[in-house]
Amino acid sequence: MSDFPWGAFALNLAWAAAAALAVMLVTFAVAVRIGMHRIVDIAWGVGFTAVALVTYAVSAGEGDPVRRLLVTALTAIWGLRLAVHIARRGRGHGEDPRYEAMLSKAPGNRNVYALRIVYLLQGGLVWLVSLPVQAAQYVPGPPSALTWAGAALWAVGLGFEAIGDAQLARFKADPANRGKIMDRGLWSWTRHPNYFGDFCVWWGLFLVACDSLGAAAVSVVSPVVMSLLLTRGSGARLLEKHMADRPGFAEYQARTSGFFPRPPKRTHSGAGAR
Repeated sequence: MSDFPWGAFALNLAWAAAAALAVMLVTFAVAVRIGMHRIVDIAWGVGFTAVALVTYAVSAGEGDPVRRLLVTALTAIWGLRLAVHIARRGRGHGEDPRYEAMLSKAPGNRNVYALRIVYLLQGGLVWLVSLPVQAAQYVPGPPSALTWAGAALWAVGLGFEAIGDAQLARFKADPANRGKIMDRGLWSWTRHPNYFGDFCVWWGLFLVACDSLGAAAVSVVSPVVMSLLLTRGSGARLLEKHMADRPGFAEYQARTSGFFPRPPKRTHSGAGAR
């Protein structure tokens, strides 16, 4: 692990934490002003983009310039696409029911509770999950096949996210599909193409950092944490709990993979939505 510049990376950790915190505090101020905390979901992708850009600036002269530019671009593309998608999806809607339910139980001031439980927690997660993005920019030496394999896995993940989101948006836009379960396109291969896409994105970014044993060791926690969040935390498990009583969901669940894509167990005419 001696090839990795630990001193410079340690300083970067502080800069990355400051970037993530700044994004969350600005978002919190805007949320309080407009009276709606759902915009913190937009800040998730923006926070990763800010960390990547700050790390790119701070790491100048430390790591390989091609890898630094590559991981910064991959992170920014993923983060900004996600932020724009969430902003469009939430346009014209009120507070997210998740946050409304959470804040209705707040002991004391709702906004102070939201700052502590939502914004600071998400800022800490952005810092933790972004470790491969930070570490990759300090890896010396040119990118290897492992780096490009990571970029390819990232591309698969981004494709699943973007295509899955677009298919779901078109499905919901059709009034004839109101109340149905989305079981078409990628949604017939996995019940969560967007979460599977996230899974691929973060394991891909981890691989970009793996040309250095030190960078790999310090950042492997990121894809592990993301995998747990997506499958057992605030991702698939909670969404399916919310949808369990929907007509047709049990049948959809029985024939469609819960996470990793595979062909559906039987051909279905597609009477389904989310």
